[in-house]
Formats: sequence, structure tokens, C-alpha cells
Amino acid sequence: MATRMAKRAAENCARFSGSRSLGHRLKRLGSRSFCSADGGSAGSIPLTQPLPGVPLPVYAALSNHSHDTHVTTLDNGLRVASMNKYGQFSTVGVLLDSGSRYEANYTKGISHFLEKLAFGSTELYSNRDHILQELEKYGGICDCQSSRDTMIYGISANTDGLSEVTKLLSQVVFQPKMTPGEFDDARVAIQFELEDVAFRPDAEPVLIEMIHQAAFTDNTLGLPKLCPVENISRINYKMLQKYLHNYHTPKRVVLAGVGMEHQQLVDYAHEHFVGVTPSWESSELSGKDSSVDRSTAQYIGGLQREVRDMSNIAPGTPIPELAHVVIGLESCGHRDPDFIAFAVLNMLMGGGGSFSAGGPGKGMYTRLYLNVLNRFHWMYSATAMHHSYDDSGIFCIHASANPSMVKEMVEVIVREFFNMAGRIEEVELSRAKKQLQSMLMMNLEARPVVFEDIGRQVLATNERKEPQEFCQMIEKITAEDIQRAATRMLRTKPSVAALGDLSRLPEYHAIQEALVSKDGRFPRKFVSLFRR
Repeated sequence: MATRMAKRAAENCARFSGSRSLGHRLKRLGSRSFCSADGGSAGSIPLTQPLPGVPLPVYAALSNHSHDTHVTTLDNGLRVASMNKYGQFSTVGVLLDSGSRYEANYTKGISHFLEKLAFGSTELYSNRDHILQELEKYGGICDCQSSRDTMIYGISANTDGLSEVTKLLSQVVFQPKMTPGEFDDARVAIQFELEDVAFRPDAEPVLIEMIHQAAFTDNTLGLPKLCPVENISRINYKMLQKYLHNYHTPKRVVLAGVGMEHQQLVDYAHEHFVGVTPSWESSELSGKDSSVDRSTAQYIGGLQREVRDMSNIAPGTPIPELAHVVIGLESCGHRDPDFIAFAVLNMLMGGGGSFSAGGPGKGMYTRLYLNVLNRFHWMYSATAMHHSYDDSGIFCIHASANPSMVKEMVEVIVREFFNMAGRIEEVELSRAKKQLQSMLMMNLEARPVVFEDIGRQVLATNERKEPQEFCQMIEKITAEDIQRAATRMLRTKPSVAALGDLSRLPEYHAIQEALVSKDGRFPRKFVSLFRR
């Protein structure tokens, strides 16, 4: 048998070598015969060496552009931060230290209104269409987003239009007209958004609002991000004037950009942002010093519940009737030494979109999948969330199930919180750290994400840490760091947000006592309340 196989291999090799056309082509490519004299394999050249006769590859030359982040402070206090990056397009925008957390002394909903009024008429641009037509010349798009602690105006456009884009941003931020017609349009947009949030099958936006209100009742981070319905008709331009005078000042502004030379952006900032008189500076406000709320977030903890009929929230879809519960504990701000430990804990539990992008099975080894979703078939979802700000934060678990299983669902969540301070396997810790590092690096491949990262860091700390530094900090996290952070968190009062049919929701005191118990279980005196 072996002799016949060797003979057949030799015949095939001879037939292959005798084909003049194919052999000639292989010779021209600098190839070699793949058959030895005895018909065996003759791959004598290792893969680490180039093939003889084949031209060496030509690689793209590295750009001389520096990819460091540069920060410059102008005479009026405005900071300019940028990083160069390959490509014909750039992202540039303005970030302000402004948001709903500063509205304690104002009509709630101002930041939401400012978001909807953005990119409207200004001193140089007659209306929103005029702005969009100017951006269209450079293939540009624009957007504005408000959060609890930051207001962001961003534009992505061809780098050739950087001067025009910078001028446009200056107009939009400091010289908007905010006409009565634009206020009417903003009211309609806000009303529509609130109705959409209320009837959306995904209850997360409502629950995020509720959990912040439960954690920071009526102070700073607990103030509503979305405009309350009763304030939609009340807010007008006169109400905005004082707020804009106090919070939209150059010293609270960062002009951030990605995809341009730093000095070029600094020059345009000097031209368009220095010496600009804001359109809201009336005779009453002119010359007056700004009055800024410097209150520190006070974590309180408590319960926010809303009974709502969710039985017909998504007709024609496979989404069943669900009751939603979010339980949160105070974590830390992003300047705290335990911030990275909480970020790793979030990935370990099953947060950060671990069940979405990144390939099949990306979140299948997190604790909330292995210990919760994989064991309790009646649990519809379970996700960890970490909201971190300058001076405080909340670590939450959001879960949903049929209303008849709310008590059991809460017990499962409480037990997972309790177990965070227990033993942590090396393999799950290593997996969580690698997942967090990869998510960080992959997100920063997108230019708008880099822009926001630069702007937010410079706005908070006047500098930007490079992603490699964060990766090193993540790698140094140990199981002891996670346990310390979790133990610290468990000492705080719980915050609870619940939405839907809540007839089986345990009392707040039962949840609080279970979190401080020795095994994370509800006391007997509370368990008896839920028996049917």
C-alpha cells in the first residue's frame, strides 16, 4: 500500500512539473517546486523568511503627526484640547460644565430645553436650515446632548472646513437668538420625547431617572434630567438668561477637537471665541459676577416606585408584561482611587453592554448570566450599570420579570450584591479586566468617542490620561481591590426604583436589612408578608 501511494505521489509530482504553462507562471513568481525527488513535502523555507525572488512588501509610511493630546488655556479662561488623527474628517465641539445638577435654584428642565434649542438661529445664521446648509458644504453633521453634569455641542466635518465649523460653534454656544418660534418647536419636541419615553418597551430611560432621584433626593444628581411635564409651558427665554450668564462662561468651556493640528485649532479659537459678547448679556446682567452652585452630591438612598399597567406596552411583539426593579448603592466619583475597581466590578457582573456588541458569547461568563439568567428561567433580563460623576456615583443592577415573580427577583439581586464582597475567582477577574480593556480600546477607535473622552477629561481635570495608562491601571486591579470596593458599597443605604405591577414588591426596609445580613437573605418576619 505504501509503495503504491509513493508511486502515485511521484506521478502526480511529475505531471505537475511537466505542465509548462503553470510551471512557467510559478517560476516567474519566484516560486519553488513543492515536491522533492522522492515525492515528499519539501517546505524548507520557514515562514519567518521571505520567499526567494518575490519583491519585498512596501508598507504605508507612518505619519509625522503627533497623537498626543495637547491642552492650551486662552486668556479668557477657555481651554482648547486636541489630538491629531488620520483621515480627512475631524470632530470638533464645545463641552460645558453645565447640566441638570446645577438647576436647584432654577425651573427644572432648563438643560433639556437648551439641548432642543441648540443649532438654531444666531447672530450670523438665520435659522437651523442655514446652519445645516453651511455644514453640508463640508459633509458635516451636528448634534447636542445634555447630561447631569455636561452639555456637549459637537460637529463632524471635513477638516478643510475647520475655520467655518469653529465660527459656527462660537455662534451656537454664545450668540443664539432663541426666538419664540424656536421655543414653541422645543416644547413640541420635548413633549413628544416624554411621551415616547413613557410608552417605550425599553424602560431604562425612566428607571435611570428614578434611581437617581432615589439616590440623591432633590439635590444635584437627583434633579430631573428630563423636563417635568408641568414645566414645559413655563420655561421661556427670560428664565434661561440668568442660568446662561452663570454657567455658560468661557472658564467653564472646553473646545475639543480630533483630527487637526493643535495650533490651528488654537488660532481659530482665538479668532472666534475670544472677545465674543454672549447674546443673553442684558443690561441687568452685564458686569455682574457669575453665581455658581458648588454643592457636593449628597447620597441619601430611598425608594422611587411607579405603579403602571405594562400589560399592553408592546402589542404585536414577543415582549411579555414585565415589572422592572433597579437596586443601587453608592459607589464613587471618577476621581476616587476605587473608580477603576468599580469599573472592573461592573464588567465582572455583566455591565457595559456585555450582552450586545463584540461577538457571540461575549457576556456569557459574567455573574449575572451564570448565576441569574442561566439559573432562573423566569428572569427576563439582568444588567449591571455604573453611573459615576465628579463627586459620587451609583452602582446598580437592573432586572425585569413577570410581576408575579418580583419578590423572588429582588431576593436574587440582593444576593448578588451580597456576594460581590465574597470570593472572586482569578479566571473571572482576568476575563473582566481583558473585556474592559478591549472595550475601552475598541470604543476609542471612533473619532467622536475620542473627542468626547478628551473633552470630558480636560473639563474635569485639565488634562487627559491616555488609554494605555487606563489599561495599565485596569491590569493592576486585584481581587482584594474588588472586595474592598464592594464592602465599601454595601455599607451605604440602598436606592430602589420600581416600575410596573408592584403588588409583590418587598418593603424597602426588608431590602435594606437583607443587604446587611450575614447571608444576603430576607429576614423571616418579612418573608411571611409575601406568602400567598
